[in-house]
Amino acid sequence: MAKTNTATIAPEEEKVKNWIIGISIAVPLAVAVLLFMPTKFTSLGGWVYFLPHLNAVINSAASLALVLALVFIKQKKYALHGATMTVAFILGAIFLVSYVIYHGAAESTSFGGEGSIRIVYYFLLITHILFAAIALFPILFAYYYGYTNQRGKHRKVVKYAYPIWLYVSVTGVIVYLMIAPYYTHTF
Repeated sequence: MAKTNTATIAPEEEKVKNWIIGISIAVPLAVAVLLFMPTKFTSLGGWVYFLPHLNAVINSAASLALVLALVFIKQKKYALHGATMTVAFILGAIFLVSYVIYHGAAESTSFGGEGSIRIVYYFLLITHILFAAIALFPILFAYYYGYTNQRGKHRKVVKYAYPIWLYVSVTGVIVYLMIAPYYTHTF
């Protein structure tokens, strides 16, 4: 984590907060538009059908990075904690780009399971979506506070950001594994 004097952060922090709030609102809105838009960007071609599989790998790696980051912070290995959180952050950004491309180009796949597994699937999917919609806000603040070495603020935000992020990441993989048999396109 970068060593920064708190006094030098204050004038710029308002700008950063505004960017974080703007991004935290714009991204979920853009994803919602892409999910529900009537016409997809089919000109991207069939390669996009590989992206859900790639996204599951990215989410799995991000989950692992998040767990390792927790281990490192418990061991007071701050540099390793910062590095693994940066890896998780970068993986999250790559995932988001891939997710947006896929949902901009492909129709959503319907879950074909029946009975109680359907209830489990939709519970996980709905809670995943709800938490994903709000996750960016605390994640960006937690990352910013950690990066600027504002440990007190970082700890306060991480109490919320970490469990939300880990839940979204892990349930993303579980939802993928549950719906993967119903993908009809090959890549």
